[in-house]
Amino acid sequence: MAGKRDYYEILGVSKSASSNELKSAYRKLALKNHPDRNPDDTLAEERFKEAAEAYDVLNDSQKREIYDTYGHQGLEGQGFSGFGGFDDIFSSFGDIFEDFFGFSNRRSSRTRSQRGSDLRYDLSIDFMEAAFGVETNINIDKYEGCEQCQGTGAEPGTQLAICPQCGGSGQIGRSQGFFTIRTTCNRCRGAGQYIPKPCKGCQGSGKIMTPKTVSVKIPAGVDNGSRLRLTGEGEGGIFGGPSGDLYVFIHVKAHDLFKRDGSDVLCQVPISFVQAALGDKITIPTLGGETTIQIPKGAQPGELFKLKNKGIPSLRTGAPGDQIVQITIRTPTNLSKKQEILLKEFSSLEKDKFSSKLKNILKGKASSALS
Repeated sequence: MAGKRDYYEILGVSKSASSNELKSAYRKLALKNHPDRNPDDTLAEERFKEAAEAYDVLNDSQKREIYDTYGHQGLEGQGFSGFGGFDDIFSSFGDIFEDFFGFSNRRSSRTRSQRGSDLRYDLSIDFMEAAFGVETNINIDKYEGCEQCQGTGAEPGTQLAICPQCGGSGQIGRSQGFFTIRTTCNRCRGAGQYIPKPCKGCQGSGKIMTPKTVSVKIPAGVDNGSRLRLTGEGEGGIFGGPSGDLYVFIHVKAHDLFKRDGSDVLCQVPISFVQAALGDKITIPTLGGETTIQIPKGAQPGELFKLKNKGIPSLRTGAPGDQIVQITIRTPTNLSKKQEILLKEFSSLEKDKFSSKLKNILKGKASSALS
């Protein structure tokens, strides 16, 4: 997504803009650059698409949070790729265009085309797959356009017919005094056409349930709750409408050793009290394999050691975080007689050492009081 303009700059709003402010700003830009008002103007078309993409992101709280935190690359990491074309925009903002311009989108009013529904898939992956990324296949069942009738819903060899109840307008007018109230035709449901002979393959719906295998590329660094958008992999549209999108929600399984804190990885490593007292070079696991670290003499329980660039890659920059190693002191069990004797001797020396230190402290305080 390199080279894209800032979404707030495109709409001409501040980063604290409310939903109403976003809608008002988008209204002005969409009205100015609408393709019906700027025929054969490629620059206006690009500005129209650009404004629609900016509004789609900033008016969605989840997309907006990702964009505010990670920018365009963050959205790309979540699978967002913008709109495929005008039909995709008009299908997504159909109601908005009626509100903005006072008329229905002429592209959609000519036909009964409908955008396919979006789908959700919950995918569980391992901790390591989330850290390094993975490409996997998922199996979904979704509605696709019926091949038998090519999505029209009519039996092959037959055609749609003009609705006799509304005369093809899709609306019924009823006069009440000086006013005429228009309502959606209940026979054709506003389409202006009906199917005299429904397709036997789809019973006139124009679509059938179809199993499909979809390849999902999960970027390195995704976290629990991340959402990937696969454009056009949702349910198929009908009567020429665009397909919906597939949203894959990521669930990361817990790891036996590692825990995650942003791009950093945390782990605890046990050592003996002898290693803590004398210091030692120990081997520890990392995401990329084993490495060694030096434990200094007199290390204390809970002490932290940082391994630079041994963490998880950032979705935004690709730079890895760090691994934070916390040591714990393991108390020995099942001691031999010799070990017990040595420990008792060590304990006695520690007591003498502590007693001498305490006497010196008390002696120093007494001298201070006399002076």
